[in-house]
Amino acid sequence: MPEISSQQLQAAVAEVAPLQLPNDRQLVMRVMPMPADANGNGDIFGGWIMAQVDLAGAVLPARIAKGRIATVAVNEFVFKQPVSMGDLLSFYARVERIGRTSITVNIEVFAERNPADLHVVKVTEANVTYVAIDASGRPRPLSGS
Repeated sequence: MPEISSQQLQAAVAEVAPLQLPNDRQLVMRVMPMPADANGNGDIFGGWIMAQVDLAGAVLPARIAKGRIATVAVNEFVFKQPVSMGDLLSFYARVERIGRTSITVNIEVFAERNPADLHVVKVTEANVTYVAIDASGRPRPLSGS
C-alpha cells in the first residue's frame, strides 16, 4: 500500500471530516488496537491507551536527551472519547517545556473511524514529563543545559 504524506492525509480528512489532524506537532506513532486490547464492553482498555501515550510521548524527549529517559510524571490525562476496535490511532506530540533534567510533552491522540465514511475525532490528550537519567537511574542534565 503506498504511503501518503501527512499533508495529503490532512487534505483528505479536511474534505470529509469535521476535525483536522494537527499541523503544529509531530506525528510520533500510529497504531490500530487489536481484540486483545478490548474490555468486556468492546471498548479499548484505558490502561492500554495510557501505555501507548507513554511510548509515543517518549519519542521527542529521547531525541532531545540523547540517552536514557524515564517517565517521571503524568501531569494530565483526559479520555475524551472511547476508542473502538477498528480505530486507527495517530499520536501527535509537542514539547511544552525543557528544564535542566526534564522535558514535558503534550500528546494528542486522534482516531480515524469508518474508512468508508471517514471521521476523525480526538480521543485522548495528555501532558507527560520525562527525565533524562544516567546509567545508575539518577537524573542527569540534558545536553546543552
